[in-house]
Order: sequence, then structure tokens, then C-alpha cells
Amino acid sequence: MSAPGTLAAALVEAAPLVAGVAGGRSLADRALAPAVLDLTYATLRRYGRLPAIVAALSRRRRPDALLEALLWCALYALESGRYADYAVVDQTVRACALLELWNAKGYVNAVLRGFLRQRPSIEARLAHDAQARFQHPLWWLEILRGAYPGGWEAIAHAGNVHPPMCLRVNRRRIGRADYAAKLAGQGIAAHEIGADGLLLERPLPVARVPGFDAGEVSVQDAGAQRAAHCLDLRAGQRVLDACAAPGGKSAHILELADVALTALDIDAQRAARIGRNLERLGLAPAHVVAGDACEPARWANGALYERILADVPCSASGIARRRPDVKWLRRAQDVPAFAVRQAQLLAALWPLLAPGGKLLYATCSVFPQENDAVVAAFIAAHGAARRLALPDGGAAQWLPQPQHDGFYYALIEKPA
Repeated sequence: MSAPGTLAAALVEAAPLVAGVAGGRSLADRALAPAVLDLTYATLRRYGRLPAIVAALSRRRRPDALLEALLWCALYALESGRYADYAVVDQTVRACALLELWNAKGYVNAVLRGFLRQRPSIEARLAHDAQARFQHPLWWLEILRGAYPGGWEAIAHAGNVHPPMCLRVNRRRIGRADYAAKLAGQGIAAHEIGADGLLLERPLPVARVPGFDAGEVSVQDAGAQRAAHCLDLRAGQRVLDACAAPGGKSAHILELADVALTALDIDAQRAARIGRNLERLGLAPAHVVAGDACEPARWANGALYERILADVPCSASGIARRRPDVKWLRRAQDVPAFAVRQAQLLAALWPLLAPGGKLLYATCSVFPQENDAVVAAFIAAHGAARRLALPDGGAAQWLPQPQHDGFYYALIEKPA
């Protein structure tokens, strides 16, 4: 079991973050200490469940946001099995004092001890609450149920567990077999996945990944590693990576082929990270542009590209376990709104594709409304466009699995 002494401090940091997400604030790009990150993310993965438990146990009106979030975090700590039950109760009461929730100490103690006493009856009640049982919003579950009638429960379950950690070996620095041997030499178990990946048996902090600072590897999900291979790259091509920040797929493109790469992102601060990532990996520089892919007249200067990667903004429903705040932040109306934006991006990028060129449409979504529906509508509106089989031979839709997250790819060709 973990030492309890640090739990109160982690609760003090995690509870405001969880309360912020419940109130509509994203966790994107937040740098967190490992203990705080684990507590925050694991609590958020339990959407529906932890609020239902507090509601079942609380005899007062709904507690204020920070106190409620503290209870959610404490309940996760109890369920995790990492701490003795008495330690969680004690450390959460101490956290109340540190958060200046002086009058809540007795209430917190009563709720947590009540959960320990009444756990079987509470579990029986939660079994009849779909949102608590599957830990996703009801509208999300309805989309999954309609799209995947035989597998929606497994997809929902995949969104509630810790994500896998996969490394992408930089073939310009070291061979995959040699790097795997380096991992083995340090007692780090991994196995090959895809063309460049090594899936770690146990995740570890990036600071402990051998050769990371030297540019030998990057952390990238195996599903995301498909993108560069599905572009069907050739040396000398002009390539546009639209929506490129923070640059993981841009880097993979340059690892695979000597191309002239333009990396575009609408967020100037995030776009600045692309160059730093390429520099760490020892790759040729890209032409990094801060601009809106929907407004190419402002940045394209008449350029045409043989390959375009359109990794479009989406619901992130395929990576919910990695970005658990999306369960709390997304709304049902966001899905059709994303589909409209995605269609606009495709329409804006299509004129930039050279005759005979290929555009790869990519999302990290499992919602068909953002995937097949968008691509089908685009091809129907552009009679010359032709959808091709993916070069890696895989399916367009990858659903979340223990080895990888959920991603969607469609390769579209413009006639010569």
C-alpha cells in the first residue's frame, strides 16, 4: 500500500482541479505531479459513479463544489486499494483543514465511513443507474449503443481504465530492436506494436524513459502512430500537417521520409511546441505556421501539397481514458457542432491538395457522426474525390483496446 502521509497534500491539489472540471474548465496542458495527476485523472474517469455515491450518502443539501470534489477524490482513494481505509478517512479530514473547510470535517468523516459500512447496498443501487454503472454521460452512452449495439459496453469500459503507454522509436536515431534491448537492460518490459512502437507493460514517468531527452523515442499511442504510415509518404513530397500541435504526428512524418513539411496550428502557443519537439528528436525543421486551416488565403500563399494530414478537432471520445475531463466537458450538441467544423476544414483544405495527392482525415473519436458521416458527405459533394484503402491494411475505425486508444482514418485521393 502507498504511504498515507502524502495523500492529504495530493487531495488538496486534486480537489480544486476536479471541481474546476466539473464547473467547465479543461485540464488540457496542465503539468501535474505524478501523485496529483493520478488522483485527479482517476477521479474524473469515474464520471457519474462518485457523484451518485455522494448523493446516496449525503443527508445535507448538495455540498459546495470544492467539498464535493474532495469527497469524490477520497472515494476514489478508498476504491483504489492503495491506502488503508482508516488512512483515507484520516487524510481527507486533514485535507479539510488545509482547504479551510473547517465545518466539513465531521460531515466528511461521516460520508466516508458511511460508504465503508453501506458499500454493498450502495453498489446494488448503482447497478440500476446507467450513468453511474458505465461512468459516462447518458447521451454519450446512447450514441455508443446506437453505433455499436454489440460492443458499446466494452467501449464504455475502456474509457474508465488507465490508458496504455506506448513509445514510438525514432528510426533516425536508433533501431527498434536496439532500443528494446536498452529497455530490457533496465528491467523495463515492452513488446512491439505497429511498425515503430513499443508498448510498455507498465507505464512510467517520461523522465524515466531511457533516451527520451536524447530523442530516441517519443510517447505516442499506437493508434496515433498509424497516421504517418497511412499518408503513404514519398521523399521530396510537400506535406501539410493541419492542426499539428504539439507535433507528435509531424515528428513521425519527418522520421519516416525526407519531405518538405508545413506544420500548421491555430494556437500560436501550442504551435511553438512543434519546433521544440522536432529539435529534441534531431529532425529536419518544419515550416511552422500559426493559422486557421479554414482560412488558407491567410497563410498558404498559393502552395499545393502532395499529402495533407487533416487531424481535425473532435469530441476526443476515443481517448476519454487519457483525457477524462472530456466526459465532464462535452455536451450532446457538441457532436454535430464538431461535424460542421470538420466538414468546413475538409472543404478548406481540399483546394490545397495537388492533383494526384492524398488527404488523410483523422480523428480520435468513436462517434460515426464525426467519422464516416463526415467523409461520406464530403465525397458525395466532391465527385472527383476517391476514398482509398488505408496503406497499413487496417480498419478505418479503431476502437479503444488495452493496447491502443480509439482513432479513425480515411484516405482520400484527388484525381491527377
